[in-house]
Amino acid sequence: MIWNKRYETMDREELEALQLSRLQETVHHLYDHVPFYKDKLDSMGFLPGDVKSLADLRRLPMTYKTDLRDNYPFGMFAVPKKDVVRVHASSGTTGKPTVVGYTARDLDIWSEMTARVLTAGGITAEDTVQVAFGYGLFTGAFGMHYGLEKIGSMVVPASSGNTEKQIMLMQDFGTTGLICTPSYALYMLEVAEKMGVNPKEDLKLKWGLFGSEGWTDAMRMEIEKRWNVDATDNYGMSELIGPGVSGECLQKDGMHINEDHFIVEVIDPDTGEVLPDGEIGELVFTSITKQALPLIRYRTMDLATITKEPCACGRTMARMSKVRGRTDDMLIIRGVNVFPSQIESVIVSTEGVAPQYQLVVTSQGYMDELEVQVEMVKDAFTDDYRVLEDIECTLANRLQTILGLKAKVRLLEPGSLERFVGKAKRIVDKRERK
Repeated sequence: MIWNKRYETMDREELEALQLSRLQETVHHLYDHVPFYKDKLDSMGFLPGDVKSLADLRRLPMTYKTDLRDNYPFGMFAVPKKDVVRVHASSGTTGKPTVVGYTARDLDIWSEMTARVLTAGGITAEDTVQVAFGYGLFTGAFGMHYGLEKIGSMVVPASSGNTEKQIMLMQDFGTTGLICTPSYALYMLEVAEKMGVNPKEDLKLKWGLFGSEGWTDAMRMEIEKRWNVDATDNYGMSELIGPGVSGECLQKDGMHINEDHFIVEVIDPDTGEVLPDGEIGELVFTSITKQALPLIRYRTMDLATITKEPCACGRTMARMSKVRGRTDDMLIIRGVNVFPSQIESVIVSTEGVAPQYQLVVTSQGYMDELEVQVEMVKDAFTDDYRVLEDIECTLANRLQTILGLKAKVRLLEPGSLERFVGKAKRIVDKRERK
């Protein structure tokens, strides 16, 4: 099912004409109302009227997360404060949070975009959907919540945490859809098993829409098998609008980008050069319908590929791959680029270990060392040293093949690692910064 055929199946020539018109309006709006962008464009000798084609997008300046922090809290807003009806913000764990604002029209657009993503993932007005994201300044819960209401689904705003109650609500309410992070979905499975609840027999779940953190296809298969759901990925970030930027359909062949609201580029993260479709690089988004906080060429730091080939589902908008990693969470170990997603794919496909892991990086003199700490599944946990050694060696050898470097593997008892109801924290970097 397609929520909005008028736009989601638009001819590309018509779409690009719409994008150009909206880009021109956005640049004028920013130049007139945001001193940050006016100063940037003036310093380049670029006027809003110089945007004649979509190719001119490459002439516009990049925007970075630090720009939002430097203009904290409302310096990047493009409308008067009286027109802002809601704000959200990032966690601010590394400093001041990035604050994002919404006009009433922005909220309508946001609901439209999440309704598209939810529909692509199988949700209809007949579904009861449990939102297990935290409600608050985080955009995930509210973004999906209002999209669900637009569709007409019954929403269970469970928020995050209190996992035993989450399972109880699923049983009592007949929940058919679950929205949360993929790592929390796995944790909920552990709790359900401890409660004696069999998802395949005791629950009515059919759909799982998971996002807010990277996850591999191997983890998708694990979730689908154990939860007995169709699991789809979706993408967004608060700086752009929140969830709803893109989402998978049931073909599971890339996330459809809402291109009537965003122009996407893929760039070389080192040079800024725009890369052709199909090459992996950093995603850069320009918002072309936002009123309160439109951003030009926002560098997401997320690595992915783009294709504009039409999908078998009938949608014609560009698709992005799963995020392959981030330029800021990439680990460089002895000169080798390592992404957590690479390690996760090996862990999930290795017999005897659970998809709960942590990466600990230390330095020995001038050499970096990577330790992969991973929990065992209950059935494989044993006092037999030879069995443990075989699993350890198997995992270490597979990691070396994939990563091209040797990592130490440490097997842990089931339940040893911290569980997260929000984004999982996978990396502990203990290296001394010189």
